[in-house]
Amino acid sequence: MTYQPMRDIDVPGPKRDFSGYGRNVPRIRWPGDARIAVSIVLNYEEGSEYSHPAGDKRNDGLQEVIYAMDPQYRDLAVESVFEYGSRAGVWRLERLLTEYRIPITFYACAVALERNREVAAWLKEASHEPCCHGWRWEEVWRLSREEEMDHIRMAIESMKQTTGMRPEGWYCRYGPSVNTRELLVEEGGFVYDSDAYNDDLPYYVDVRGKQHLVVPYSFTYNDGKFGLLPGYASPSDFVDTLKRGFDQLYAEGATHPRMMSIGLHPRLIGQATRISALREFIEYALGKEKVWFARRIDIANWWNANHASWTK
Repeated sequence: MTYQPMRDIDVPGPKRDFSGYGRNVPRIRWPGDARIAVSIVLNYEEGSEYSHPAGDKRNDGLQEVIYAMDPQYRDLAVESVFEYGSRAGVWRLERLLTEYRIPITFYACAVALERNREVAAWLKEASHEPCCHGWRWEEVWRLSREEEMDHIRMAIESMKQTTGMRPEGWYCRYGPSVNTRELLVEEGGFVYDSDAYNDDLPYYVDVRGKQHLVVPYSFTYNDGKFGLLPGYASPSDFVDTLKRGFDQLYAEGATHPRMMSIGLHPRLIGQATRISALREFIEYALGKEKVWFARRIDIANWWNANHASWTK
């Protein structure tokens, strides 16, 4: 018997890459010779989720209580949990970030900003980054290619109106469709996307002959686990996870600088019991030398200007 190595079949979407940088991890340089770039991301989705008032005939999830109501009924409890994020949680987070002058990236659903213009005003006034999280908080793989492109364009125009800026980054709900990255490159105005979880550094991919930058995201350093099982039992679990990850990446950064992505949701981290965990981590990281708190567009622009030669 002659063994033949397994090969993937030809399917739509990007090719899988199990090697990445491999042993040859790039020895990059961040601004100020930082050992680590810390990217804090606020997923702002409230008001754009699936709901009966939006005409969806279904309810959304990822909430404080693991309970699935029959979709034929309107789930007022879930709706009110989302509303907490936009009414109270986001402003508790705003006060903390303003206190420490931390720049962040908004993964913002366009419809969510339409429904709370005060949040859009804060984003603009504080010079945070509007990275598009879709027209709505929707599962784009359910859309046709044409529908997805229409929604991308609608999201761009909506965010121009609410924030005065067009988004230059993109991040889908959970994951992209097999068409998303090609559509972003076809649209032509996106500097990067974050629809990947497969590295500690940005990297380039070829999309129909064009070099496109991916700034990977993370589910590991993410407050979403407060609403999932198994997840964080207490805020102490969250801050311990952040500190341990930061310490390892910071140590590696002595020779090979790294990136750390932290994902937040105002309806989760914005609860009074949890915000202190984020404060504790921010103070901890600010107490270290050579730490760069950066928006994702700043990371992307720096990479394009200084590390465009690192293709593998």
